[in-house]
Amino acid sequence: MNPADVTYLPETPAHDAEIEHINEEAFGPGRFARAAYKIREGGPHERELSFVAVHRGCVIASVRMTRIAAGEGRALLLGPLAVRPAFKNLGIGRRLVAVALEAAEKAGAAAVILVGDEAYYGPLGFVRVPRGQVSMPRPVDLDRILAVEIEPGAVARFKGEVCHADHAKVLDGGLVQP
Repeated sequence: MNPADVTYLPETPAHDAEIEHINEEAFGPGRFARAAYKIREGGPHERELSFVAVHRGCVIASVRMTRIAAGEGRALLLGPLAVRPAFKNLGIGRRLVAVALEAAEKAGAAAVILVGDEAYYGPLGFVRVPRGQVSMPRPVDLDRILAVEIEPGAVARFKGEVCHADHAKVLDGGLVQP
């Protein structure tokens, strides 16, 4: 397969069933117990910042972005990123991440956060969020919380428990989370 034969497109509702199948194939039923999934349960993802890779009319990979908050910080949560097994190790996942990061920057996002492998995401610009700066609603290896800072100082403002941005509330000028 030639990577040039892959088209990268914004996600649409027509892709939902194929994306669900890819995520099931990649992560299995255990995905529902993960911390990032718990955050994503809090509200919708951002379709205009979520993308699919298509080969011969079929979705072969996808990445989603979800608005999140922690303390005074706002960011996007990248994930899940999943590629069908037959198309792994061809750079498709990395390209999807690059497309999503470019879209996040154009949309004015301050930072992009994820829970993932530093060896994979580090070369894409992600660095560890300082240990203990944030917590997740379910157990997670704190060394796997990574970020790309788009706006200077954005990651430093991202402190406390991470939640879907729809659940963050502002009260008297300060952020209060449920």
